[in-house]
Amino acid sequence: RLVVEATGVTRTLEERTIIRDFSTTILRGDKIGLIGPNGCGKTTLLRLLLGELTPDTGHIRHGTRLQIAYYDQLRQRLDDNRTVAENVAGGSETVTVNGHSRHIYSYLQDFLFTPAQARGPISALSGGERNRLVLARLFTQPANLLVLDEPTNDLDLETLELLESLLVDYQGTVLLVSHDREFLDNVVSASLVFEGDGRIGEYVGGYSDYERQRRPSRTPRPGTEPRPRRGPEDSRGNARPKNRLSYREQRELQDLPGTIEALEQEQTRLTDRLADPQFYRQPADVISEATANLAEVEGKLEAAFERWTELEGKSS
Repeated sequence: RLVVEATGVTRTLEERTIIRDFSTTILRGDKIGLIGPNGCGKTTLLRLLLGELTPDTGHIRHGTRLQIAYYDQLRQRLDDNRTVAENVAGGSETVTVNGHSRHIYSYLQDFLFTPAQARGPISALSGGERNRLVLARLFTQPANLLVLDEPTNDLDLETLELLESLLVDYQGTVLLVSHDREFLDNVVSASLVFEGDGRIGEYVGGYSDYERQRRPSRTPRPGTEPRPRRGPEDSRGNARPKNRLSYREQRELQDLPGTIEALEQEQTRLTDRLADPQFYRQPADVISEATANLAEVEGKLEAAFERWTELEGKSS
């Protein structure tokens, strides 16, 4: 389960110690946030953990079978001469995501691309759409370790919520650099915080958890606090509705009518079955199972209607 183990790592740059006596163990499935002001050494720490730099002192051990995907590298490899679909799937009509095959158009719809956009050139995409395309490529990579250095820069609100949802559901390991404290709170399971003089503290949870865990007497240096997400406005300057649905909730609301319809059909089937006098000539365990199934379906149907009402209220 080991991904990276660092022991007593120190690294200097131009006679300045940017990482001092740092130790940590990262296991598969961990989602680690790196927090600190610009220029403190977050990217250097990433490169040390990934074996791209060698520590001055201490040592770093890696687990086996690591497959690494870099967000920044994929952003640089977009081909303007190819379509949206070709940039993600090459010439194939399908992609493999989490071990399952998906049609490329269906997969791209998860990232808010219409079939027409999928067939079009990426030169026609806006900046936010290109970032969504990079995310679509990222999650098709055969990787068990995602490395994202400032992925939230220049993302519109919709894409930011999409990325949050994808990372929360991701089963592999994540190393994430971000100044967005809400994003960190929603995604990471632990934080590595640059606290000055090359010292790096390790805390369970995101930025808010770090604030609660640190000693009250510890005063952060100016500029160490990650900037908060834009308040009531998104990156495009549009007012964000107070009860705006998240990306996941929007998808859930879209899917609920189909779920309710399927449950209603199953309810009708079971009700008709139980209404047939001939049915009760069967063994008692068969009758009990059918009755229990009907009760379960009716409970799910009631919960689906309640959830639909709740989401409709938030979106109005």
